Amino acid sequence: MTISSSLNASVAGLASNATRLATISDNIANASTYGYKRAVTDFHSMVTENGRGGYSAGGVRTTSTRLIDQRGSLVSTSNPTDLAVRGRGMLPVTTEASVAVGNGENPLLLSTTGSFRADDQGYLRSPGGLVLMGWPANADGSIPTFPRDSVDGLEPIQINSNQFAGEATTIMDLAVNLPATATENGAAGDEEVLSLEYYDNLGKSATLNVTFTPTVPATGSSNEWTMTVSDSASGGAIVGEYTLQFDDTRGAGGTLQSVTAVSGGAYDPATGSIAVNVDGGPIEIGIGELGEANGLTQLSDAFAPVSISKNGTSVGSLTGIEVDPNGFVRASFDTGINRVLYQIPLIDVSNVNGLESLDQQSYRVTPDSGTFFMWDAGDGPTGDIISYAREESSTDVAAELTQLIQTQRAYSSNAKVIQTVDEMLQETTNIKR
Repeated sequence: MTISSSLNASVAGLASNATRLATISDNIANASTYGYKRAVTDFHSMVTENGRGGYSAGGVRTTSTRLIDQRGSLVSTSNPTDLAVRGRGMLPVTTEASVAVGNGENPLLLSTTGSFRADDQGYLRSPGGLVLMGWPANADGSIPTFPRDSVDGLEPIQINSNQFAGEATTIMDLAVNLPATATENGAAGDEEVLSLEYYDNLGKSATLNVTFTPTVPATGSSNEWTMTVSDSASGGAIVGEYTLQFDDTRGAGGTLQSVTAVSGGAYDPATGSIAVNVDGGPIEIGIGELGEANGLTQLSDAFAPVSISKNGTSVGSLTGIEVDPNGFVRASFDTGINRVLYQIPLIDVSNVNGLESLDQQSYRVTPDSGTFFMWDAGDGPTGDIISYAREESSTDVAAELTQLIQTQRAYSSNAKVIQTVDEMLQETTNIKR
């Protein structure tokens, strides 16, 4: 019985070391595979009941585990949609086949890195057929509220390279100096005209004509102007008229003292702005706070538009796609604007090593891994997303070769035990001759 158990234990040793050899071979073969997670084989002794005066060998068994929580080094690339996760968390991806079916049911797979490029339909797809997923943004670039423990809301990221985009003008800030001499007795009362270009909701150019008319008094100085705003898109109609009173006291001279609305939106002293309704909607015009020299002023004898700033752009063509560290997919246009199209969340589970390993360095949630939760990149326990980067294999070739030598020696030793047991059994057979 003892000799027989030795034989069985050595056979188990051969099988166990063969399993370890398989994991080492896989690790070495994938030493250059981006995102590969090395596999390890652990040995566990099997103990049988010991009888009096004898010992029975139990042998050995193995368990193989893929160390998904071990991360490889990040290397830089030249593709803006080469992505890698720096820290905890994984990218949501799905299969190319499920996207092609188009029934909206895309299985959730996870990956720590990927080289994603737009295919013929605009989907960001890896060479192995994994399609990146994210939450779609609203038209204004904001991300709606989606459930964090469900795939509802996630959809394959699709980029239309032929799309155009414009941004309507909603805010203007004016810093203009009006001549103080124009409101003195005997002044000519000439109007000062300022034309402001803006873009409507369709990206078309329109003009706000702002006319400043001084109030010329019979004596002294009035320090008063009438500001009239007309809109070219509304057929030149006046969309706002305001009476501006400037301060002439020491220290505050030349700053706005009061703004009275004759027509149009009321003046907001907290923000120093007025709102006028043009053909496409309201535009907020900042003219400065009362007592502050950060907007309209009345000084000296010269009309001077110091600065005019505004948002909005004309229609532009898509020039590039980038992903920022927080997972926002931004489209850049040749007019200088960028727009958020999607947000890529990072998915975390309780036991990363409990995920099921699939092809193309992708993984699937299992009961052993625990339920998943979607985090904003850089929030909670998760890291951030690095573009222009790939994650290298976690294989250490030198360590694997060292283990290969150990495995070879262990295998040879087990084979030697089997040879010895065979010789001992032969001696037992030779007793009767």
